[in-house]
Amino acid sequence: MKSPTGHGDLDASLVLIFPVLLAYEIGVLFAGNVAGADVVTRAMYIALDSRRLYLLVHVAIALAFLLWARRGNRWGALRVEVALPVALEAAIYAFTLGAVIQLVLRHLLHLSLDGDSTISALGAGVHEELVFRLGLLCGIVSMMRGSRVAFPVALVVSSLLFAGAHHLGPRGEPLTAHAFAFRALAGAAFGAIFWYRSLAHAVYAHVLYDLVVAAS
Repeated sequence: MKSPTGHGDLDASLVLIFPVLLAYEIGVLFAGNVAGADVVTRAMYIALDSRRLYLLVHVAIALAFLLWARRGNRWGALRVEVALPVALEAAIYAFTLGAVIQLVLRHLLHLSLDGDSTISALGAGVHEELVFRLGLLCGIVSMMRGSRVAFPVALVVSSLLFAGAHHLGPRGEPLTAHAFAFRALAGAAFGAIFWYRSLAHAVYAHVLYDLVVAAS
């Protein structure tokens, strides 16, 4: 029976994305900016109410992760010959994703995106992939196991919720058709990358895309 986490090796993906996740978690202390989908870090930061304690908790998390990786002999995923092709493939997705989505929006849906909407279209890659792809998409697939439409339904639902989440709450952005459509299509693209390649491919493509947008 097909795995509910797609075609990729989930353990290897977790090893590959953990350095990015840890860098983000520590970077929050200096940037003072928590990703919209990252309710866990925000709640932890508020609950601990101490930079030193926050750092100690993440040191403990890092040590626990290292122990898990060592016991399962999972270090192979960090070899250059494994990690580099993932990063390069993800870079290709990142550099082409925006252009393809805007082409679909403009010529098929007759919607246009301004620069500000494009820049703010996506949040932090790591947590959004963990929440909407690994959590939500896989959760729906698991609930519909045995159904031929499990993945398509999960892809559509998770992509729509991914788009809608950016407009909720006091930090949400104003809802517009082009912003919602862009995020929904981006969510579907990242979902497909996650399912047919791996979580690591989706995370790195998402993170690299965010960096490209931020630098543009």
